Amino acid sequence: MSHAVLLFLVTIVALAAGIARADEPKSPLDFQMKSIDGKPVDLAKYKGRVVLIVNVASQCGYTDQYANLEGLYGKYKGQGLAVLGFPANEFGQQEPGTNAEIAQFCRKNYGVDFDMFSKVAVEGDGIVPLYAYLTSPKTNPKFAGPITWNFEKFLIGRDGQVVARFDPGTSPESPEVIAAVEAELAKKS
Repeated sequence: MSHAVLLFLVTIVALAAGIARADEPKSPLDFQMKSIDGKPVDLAKYKGRVVLIVNVASQCGYTDQYANLEGLYGKYKGQGLAVLGFPANEFGQQEPGTNAEIAQFCRKNYGVDFDMFSKVAVEGDGIVPLYAYLTSPKTNPKFAGPITWNFEKFLIGRDGQVVARFDPGTSPESPEVIAAVEAELAKKS
């Protein structure tokens, strides 16, 4: 094989690899998910905002955090905060309901107005790509690791990158969450 042909083949392979890499998500906001009522949602619509992603459950000891999440959202949504709730049933089978039941529970008991999504798997074989991205050391090296329980929180800055992670026991209205949210909201996109 001539040197020119070999160089041509190496260039084609490199270009193909570059194209494949260009398609890989660079942010948690590069995914499409389904709303709680089953409609497709391109998370790119949240780019430029500060986003708190939370795996939620209706029958958990932390379920009262729905009220705190709604309070946080109500206080800061006008400044650019979005809260995204992703029901999950992996931990103690504490989210057994259908999407319709979950939506009704959240509205009736907590007045949830922030965006809720269809029930997903946040760990294991059925993990959705968004949570695979959030928990992978390859794509989220600073805040990677498995989800430990319901109401784990990831804070996404206006630049679309994960800037903080809070364990399930940390209230959305705790000083450390408030400080992180306010710091990100102060940044302009």
